[in-house]
Amino acid sequence: MARTSTRPTKPSDTLSSQQLLEMYWFARLAREIEERLVILFRQSKVIGGLYRSLGQEGESVGSAYALKKTDAVLPLIRNMGALMTMGIRPKEIFLQYMAKGESNSRGRDLNIHIVHMPDWIRRPELNAGSGSGAAEPVVVGPISMLGDSIPVAAGIGMGARMRGRDLVAMAWIGDGATSTGAFHEGLNFAAVQKAPLVVVAEDNKYAYSTPISKQMAIKRIDERAAAYGIPHELVDGNDILAVYDVARRMVDRARAGDGASLIGVDTMRMQGHAQHDDARYVPKGLLNEWQTKDPLARFTKTLLERGAAKEPEIADIDRMAKSYAAEEADLAEQSPMPDPAEVTRGVYAGDDYALPTLEFVKSPFAEGGSSA
Repeated sequence: MARTSTRPTKPSDTLSSQQLLEMYWFARLAREIEERLVILFRQSKVIGGLYRSLGQEGESVGSAYALKKTDAVLPLIRNMGALMTMGIRPKEIFLQYMAKGESNSRGRDLNIHIVHMPDWIRRPELNAGSGSGAAEPVVVGPISMLGDSIPVAAGIGMGARMRGRDLVAMAWIGDGATSTGAFHEGLNFAAVQKAPLVVVAEDNKYAYSTPISKQMAIKRIDERAAAYGIPHELVDGNDILAVYDVARRMVDRARAGDGASLIGVDTMRMQGHAQHDDARYVPKGLLNEWQTKDPLARFTKTLLERGAAKEPEIADIDRMAKSYAAEEADLAEQSPMPDPAEVTRGVYAGDDYALPTLEFVKSPFAEGGSSA
């Protein structure tokens, strides 16, 4: 009788219980931050719109978890999970949404329109292991001209390669933004130049109120990459480990010098485009169907099946994330609004007042560190 092999067959098979719990923490924290933002929005303390990633936290965490903390991320408005995975302190998110003077943009921009350039970018004389930003990621927040982030991501990857840096850029893009010229130009350029880039294209089912069937004739969003001769794969976006497995293969490929690739994520935007949009154009049956596929509920089942945690431990993580999000929101709320007298500061070269910086923290499940 042939013996059954116990060797790992997927990248996720090698994840420890601690790593699995960390992934759950990032996804749960992303949801709790947005739940707290909803409260602040209803109190008129959020400036501008509020954009939820409800039901999509898993794909952001699963893909970003395949990266190193020194890689580059270019998230869109629904990729809160990716920001948590890369270690951005939640307080930074609340400061931005409330347009506080101490926010990353000094109150000049909103939500997750954030940027962080480690020292090695600002100071080219630094080598790979020196400088205060040596262990920090490159972060470029959403570019309002959706689709333009793809050529920017390709440029970041190529620039790092020219400097001899071990860096992979990962950019998330919604289905609507894959219909822009910049997306296709950037993806083609990355393909030709073999840029170390992984694009995560999200089939959200709707680009604002436009269903995906009205945006493209192809049936799978990953087929957007077929014309450019790069690998592409469609994955269940609400299965965190399935996303991680595909992302890890694509990231490792890019890091090895084999060029760009695209991951198509099959998921569902569970609310309207923003908090002010009631999404009445979405069929109730479709929402009910996807409600049963909630990524956190599915991952909880995975944790139990793999023996990574028991139900009381998972409940403790839920409470810890909720408390941490509330504490960080309170700290941000106490921060002052921008000083009108400073409105022209940071506008001209030589004044680094508005130089964007972010604070990074470790998760409670990371070796040697805790964020809560």
